[in-house]
Amino acid sequence: MLADDPLGATRERPGDPAYLKAFEVIDADPHQYLAVAVDDSGEVVGTLQLTFTSGLSRLGMTRATIEAVRVRADQRGSGLGEHLMRWAIDEARARGCGLMQLTTDASRTDAHRFYERLGFTASHVGMKLSL
Repeated sequence: MLADDPLGATRERPGDPAYLKAFEVIDADPHQYLAVAVDDSGEVVGTLQLTFTSGLSRLGMTRATIEAVRVRADQRGSGLGEHLMRWAIDEARARGCGLMQLTTDASRTDAHRFYERLGFTASHVGMKLSL
């Protein structure tokens, strides 16, 4: 699913052993949550990653960052993405987070509308530096 879109197709390499190593690191970290959605046959149809970050600002507020939200192509438009996001928001609240944040590529205008419909606002400018 990571490679199943125009952006992912250029940066992901399905089957690369680096993914297993990354999964092991995520799985061992209690501040990370990798969620998957499965259909009735047990096939993975969606995924997302939640990162819980403690901070000093905002009176020591803990934030949840959501990343790598993916829904399998044949499931898009079914409501699964919204279900995953609402689950993630509820999970963040249950863990005491006061803020949920995400970044989305500037070219993903459909994703922007989707997140705005869920109540997210474009309040900050995100920046990245490739290392």
